[in-house]
Amino acid sequence: MAENELDKFRERWKQELTGKKEESRPVCVPSSSSSSSLATEEQPEYVSIARSLLDGRTSPLLDRLEEERSRRKRQYHNRTNVCSAALQREEPQRKAKKEEELVDQLIQDLNEVNDIPFFDVELPYELALNIFQYLDRAELGRCAQVSRAWRVLAEDGVLWFRMCVKEGFHQDASVSDSPCWKSTLRDCRNSAKTIRSNWKNRVGSISQLQFELGKVLCDVSSCDNFVLAGYTSGDVRLWDTLHWDSAASYLKANGLSASTDPRPHVSHVQVNDAVAAAAYEDGCVDLWSTETGGVPIHHYQSAGQVQALALSPDSPALVSASGPDVRLDHASDCGYWRTVCRAQLPKTVESAAVVAGRGQQCPLAALAAGETVYMLDPREEKPWTLHSVYGHPVTCLDASDSHVAFGVKRTGWAMHDGGNKIHVYSLETSKPAACVGNSPGDFTCIDLRNSPPHLLVCGNKDRRVRVFDLRAGSSVASLYAHHLGVTAVQADDWKIVSGGGEGLVCVWEMRMGAKLWEMHNRHPVRHVRFNTATLLTANIPDDKSPRGACITDDDLTAHRRHRGVICHYDFSEDALSQESVLPICRSDYSDSYGYNYNIGLAVPYDRLSGSHPSH
Repeated sequence: MAENELDKFRERWKQELTGKKEESRPVCVPSSSSSSSLATEEQPEYVSIARSLLDGRTSPLLDRLEEERSRRKRQYHNRTNVCSAALQREEPQRKAKKEEELVDQLIQDLNEVNDIPFFDVELPYELALNIFQYLDRAELGRCAQVSRAWRVLAEDGVLWFRMCVKEGFHQDASVSDSPCWKSTLRDCRNSAKTIRSNWKNRVGSISQLQFELGKVLCDVSSCDNFVLAGYTSGDVRLWDTLHWDSAASYLKANGLSASTDPRPHVSHVQVNDAVAAAAYEDGCVDLWSTETGGVPIHHYQSAGQVQALALSPDSPALVSASGPDVRLDHASDCGYWRTVCRAQLPKTVESAAVVAGRGQQCPLAALAAGETVYMLDPREEKPWTLHSVYGHPVTCLDASDSHVAFGVKRTGWAMHDGGNKIHVYSLETSKPAACVGNSPGDFTCIDLRNSPPHLLVCGNKDRRVRVFDLRAGSSVASLYAHHLGVTAVQADDWKIVSGGGEGLVCVWEMRMGAKLWEMHNRHPVRHVRFNTATLLTANIPDDKSPRGACITDDDLTAHRRHRGVICHYDFSEDALSQESVLPICRSDYSDSYGYNYNIGLAVPYDRLSGSHPSH
């Protein structure tokens, strides 16, 4: 506003105020409160607004407070009956001075309206962005409504990219991978919400990863989109659930095992993102690349049958145990496999686990033999003992990147000391970190590696699935699940999936402890693994050579009864689209080989009558 315009504006206001005061000046001046109230009623409207702005009277509550103060002042003056002539002479001058200051203050405030008193004008953009990174989604949305400058800051792509990665989406992406990370995060959250609803309502697609006629399922392992299965025929099959027709699906055995007649059964299989491994009953161990498949990239022969086989989930490290003999193989940066450690323990190794998260460091393996848990480190001369209590055998074992958990069976007098326990040891200090349990039954399965932080999920022969908080040492959930004992478990931040010896797969809501749904197959559930949108379950028969029926003949009924089954569930929001449904699931009701399964998993007794052509 120009100076001459301001002067004219100020003079006109002063004339209006002076004229009003001369017209409304009373002959006998009443008390101070009465004159103030009268002036307030007769003054121009903009003066009243200005006064309210300066005095802070911007709400009806403040007006009521002012009226109450005036009423109390009138009572005080009426009670004392004091009327000062000097006050009457000075009051008009004081009010005139106040009105003049009111005009000047209002004009000064009007001049400041054109300025932007926000910090983003004063501070550099990078510094303002650094302050905004501490806000969440709702706070950024509110800041975007303040001004255009704040909206540019609140919608910066770097802020939303960091928030997207923080919430677990697009972990391996970079800032330049998306033109609008705010929209990407919104789409990811909507997709996660839809998938979670599909999990709860059992909406999605199901496929059975079957194999050829006459082959009984022996062992199953899975990691991300890879599924590896071994059969009594000596065949090993790899599925890539993202690319069903991948050429790496067909794995050839080594020359020695392939020439043996009859071929030995597959006893154990393991798979990660890069390597697939299989151990046979004759002690042979083969490793394949999940990218190329075909012939094995590494092979060795053990002295006896392999009782334990473990593969690192994120690095090329494999540990195998044949009786008391243990062998640790590791691949170099160039991809060449070599044996980095051999050891012999006092007792037969029953279970093993490779510690994850080692990266380029030397691999580390946990071994359970009798009542002792050993740690195998290639840098040490021999395995060192982590835990050992005479007469208390170890029943199950699992390892994460920082801890090792194992179940201990209490026998004899120790049963009166609270029952069976689960011990958790820290790998950094090699000391106990937690001890939970107190169960009368034996712990049969532990999933520490895939559980949420500070939680441990386990299964027991007493038919219960339990989730423990390792920080407090208390139970978070205890679910009566399977009447033949729990054989496989996994949990995340809101759900639990468990499998039992009777062939039942149950999905639970952890917070409420309620069963969402269940699926049943004939054989015990030996493998359960899920991620955000998919679930894989494997029902593996205990009898690998069933009597009373020859499943190698063309008896399809006997084959289905004894073969075992692998089920793959897809709960993603695109699972019901026509493009993602398998060909057998897109058939109509008039076809003789199947019917349309694009209807969700509504009935537990629904089963595919066929299989994918690549199966």
